Amino acid sequence: MYKTQRRPEREMIFGIRAVIEAVKSGKMIEKILVRRDMSSQLSRELFAAAAAENIPVQKIPIEKLNQFTSKNHQGTVAFISPVEFQLIENIIPALFEQGKNPYIVVLDGVTDVRNFGAIARTAECAGVSAIVVPSAHSAAINADAVKTSAGALLTVPVCRVQNLRNALQYLAQSGLKIVAITEKADKNYTTISYSVPLALVLGSEDEGISPEILKMCDEQAAIPLSGTIESLNVSVAAGVAMYEVVRQRQNHE
Repeated sequence: MYKTQRRPEREMIFGIRAVIEAVKSGKMIEKILVRRDMSSQLSRELFAAAAAENIPVQKIPIEKLNQFTSKNHQGTVAFISPVEFQLIENIIPALFEQGKNPYIVVLDGVTDVRNFGAIARTAECAGVSAIVVPSAHSAAINADAVKTSAGALLTVPVCRVQNLRNALQYLAQSGLKIVAITEKADKNYTTISYSVPLALVLGSEDEGISPEILKMCDEQAAIPLSGTIESLNVSVAAGVAMYEVVRQRQNHE
């Protein structure tokens, strides 16, 4: 038995042609759900259009799809995002042109909506320039996320990328220092300099930052723990690290 929380129909688009047109017209789409066995020329057109816009597409059983609506969805349902996604390739040059010191937060595998919203809220308060997330294996950027963020997701630019490795490579080539906050590191997070253009990387609470992403980081740092629990909640760890950046940058002004 498949169970899912039904969302208001005003937040969804039904039908494969309607979804294709929505994607091509630039509509902000959080994700697209399609019938698992869908295979047609139109479906291939949909997959291509979604890939071009970094929109996640998930194949699910028809029984689960039917729980979202009683309308004739034709095997395709798209969820409208309240957030307008931006391109990191536009943000970084603009920051340098404005004489600003880039401060980017990169989330690798943070899938909990509440954690994501809490991180976004702290990011806004800490003056983060943008948040970068992968299009797959990331928290839903929906009304619940916006609410948890206290509206910060409507203020802080969010960049959804198809390939996180490519995004980090671009940030490194743009002159940003890539720092991973991970419990696997030996270095204390306060011993690293964050006054330079920076990308702060955080991972999921269960698996942390993936090994291939860790390899791309210039430095790795840990938040010291004195208790018996092995790690902090990712939103708490993000808050601690983000405000160390704030502290150091204020001292360098």
